Amino acid sequence: MVQVCVNGGRGSGDGALVPLSPKAMAGSAAEAVAAGASDIHVHPKSPCGEDTLSAKAVAATLDEIRSQVDVPVGVTTGAWAEPDPAARVARVREWSVLPDHASVNWHEPGAEEVAAALLERGVGVEAGIWSGTDGAARFAASPLGPRVLRVLAEVTDPDPETAEDTARELLAALGTAHGRPVLLHGEEGGTWPVLDLAARLGLATRIGLEDTLTLPDGRRATSNAQLVSEALARYGPGYRSGSGSGYRFGAGSGYRSGAGSGPSDRRP
Repeated sequence: MVQVCVNGGRGSGDGALVPLSPKAMAGSAAEAVAAGASDIHVHPKSPCGEDTLSAKAVAATLDEIRSQVDVPVGVTTGAWAEPDPAARVARVREWSVLPDHASVNWHEPGAEEVAAALLERGVGVEAGIWSGTDGAARFAASPLGPRVLRVLAEVTDPDPETAEDTARELLAALGTAHGRPVLLHGEEGGTWPVLDLAARLGLATRIGLEDTLTLPDGRRATSNAQLVSEALARYGPGYRSGSGSGYRFGAGSGYRSGAGSGPSDRRP
């Protein structure tokens, strides 16, 4: 699986190509799906272009994207969008239109409560485990671990020279990851080295303007679709982007294929 991460926390200062409105996000996501992406991760925005968890923004974003594509769509629950953990849980409970999944950064305060609120509403949880944090240890001890949709192994090392080693350390720290599928990705300068590692390991990955604004050769990317096309090319001609939701860590037996979850009508 190759997931497209449409915009992330980027804003207007990152250039006009970063989609910030629901219509722009939907158009960019549709192009990326046409290029081969089989899943979408997006950050709904406020009118000022800031990340938000508000029910109105989430509904507008999901409705617009779903009017153009028929693949799973997920959103962020990052603490930067709502720093207070209790308020973050309240936001999730206010959503009138539900995403297929939502990412929860396990090192953030309130992660367990946010994940529980999502699961209560039938929303899949992507457990975001960042390198350089205690997220892996927290996740290993979490009773919710076996219930998550997948693990996002997120390599925050931006150095192309060291990102692969950091990724391997993160995967080792994750251990069996409760047997859940793992999606491995990097960011900024580490994006392409980590994606290449994911391809070699047969792991799911993601790519998009959230993680990088540049192609492997350093040229500025022109769209999410261009990034997805480049990512799929690096997986080789035999790779099918829609074949499952990732790969699971087996107990001492390497990686095994994991089943995906399809799109659905997420209005409660």
